[in-house]
Amino acid sequence: MIPPRNNYAFIDGQNLYLGIRKLGWKLDYHKFRVYLREKYHTTQAYLFVGYIKTNEPLYRDLERADFILVFKPATVGADGKIKGNIDADLVLRTMDKLDNYHKAILISSDGDFYSLAGYLRAIGKLAAVLSPDVYNCSWLLREAAADKIWFMNELRPKLGYE
Repeated sequence: MIPPRNNYAFIDGQNLYLGIRKLGWKLDYHKFRVYLREKYHTTQAYLFVGYIKTNEPLYRDLERADFILVFKPATVGADGKIKGNIDADLVLRTMDKLDNYHKAILISSDGDFYSLAGYLRAIGKLAAVLSPDVYNCSWLLREAAADKIWFMNELRPKLGYE
């Protein structure tokens, strides 16, 4: 009997949300968590987000869907947009937990994760990079992930919110 895998997902929450929204659909996070568990054998799914007090009902719903939320205080940029800047936190958590998981699944289209994806791939710890959108995925991230990158564009029938 093969023991179950112990894979962890590390999710750039804002990148996932905006990437899917740009495609014109809404992600059902409950279905997405089941998808990660069944397809990638994730036992833990860390969702990194900028904390905004008015989003507390959303955060409770995400926790009920079995996501582990990692908050960073949100700030307002010069352009008036709210920013969470979670990149360093995601990298740090991924590396801090390195000995706790079999493989990592990174969910983002952000080229800032180029080094992390490349390192995990080089040491045999990268299961996949899931990019929310093939059209807006950094070429750096594509290069680092190589044959381990997949795109969520075609997952709307399976993961779309109804």
